[in-house]
Amino acid sequence: MSDTATTGVSQSFQLKSASVSLTALELYYFDDTEFEANLREKISQAPGFFKDIPLVISLDKYEGPDRELDFFKIIGTCRRYNIHVIGVRAATDDQRRLARSAELPVLPGGSLRETKSEAPAQQPEAAPEPSPTLAQPAPAKVITQPVRSGQQITAPEGDLVILAPVQAGAEVLAAGDIHIYGPLRGRALAGIHGTEGARIFCQSLEAELVSIAGHYKISEDLQDNGWKGAVHIQLKDDLLVVKPLDKA
Repeated sequence: MSDTATTGVSQSFQLKSASVSLTALELYYFDDTEFEANLREKISQAPGFFKDIPLVISLDKYEGPDRELDFFKIIGTCRRYNIHVIGVRAATDDQRRLARSAELPVLPGGSLRETKSEAPAQQPEAAPEPSPTLAQPAPAKVITQPVRSGQQITAPEGDLVILAPVQAGAEVLAAGDIHIYGPLRGRALAGIHGTEGARIFCQSLEAELVSIAGHYKISEDLQDNGWKGAVHIQLKDDLLVVKPLDKA
């Protein structure tokens, strides 16, 4: 142990669980040229959103032949745009083999299937179970000052409430809902850990980007619906829906 090491520390590190916001790229088929063109178009819509993000390649809806999958090309293309592929959600054994040959971790699927088991013909009467202790919800994070350009405010476990404007170039993120009692001119990302029921509320929609559970819209997509009005944004059938706040 070096002379600068903290007194009393017996190990050089500890492993702890961590929550990380990930973006999934749902791949339907793969063509190298088309893939890069589509990726470049997406990035041009919101450059700051994609810079240095960790990306998971999801093959749950992949319809192309497995032999056309080239993870080395996918990784290389993404790296050219400062996007980092960190794993693959594979659906077949061939896809898993191809992912591992590219040294990519194979991650579990996005949903768990419930299994039913039949009860035995006779069961002894179960003892009464103690009443469960209800988990306390994470408290909302409340911000009273304007969120200025270049600032990032994160509520990693609950809702985020901002009692002031969010300026252009600012970014606010929350595991739960986002409430903005003022204009939203920057970027707002709710449900950052994948909570599709998260929502965004604001008094004036002027956003550069809004996102719920990885589904996003940029300002050009938002200006036809509720622009500069008080709105409520939610996710329905994998699409962001914007409604006036009085009709939420």
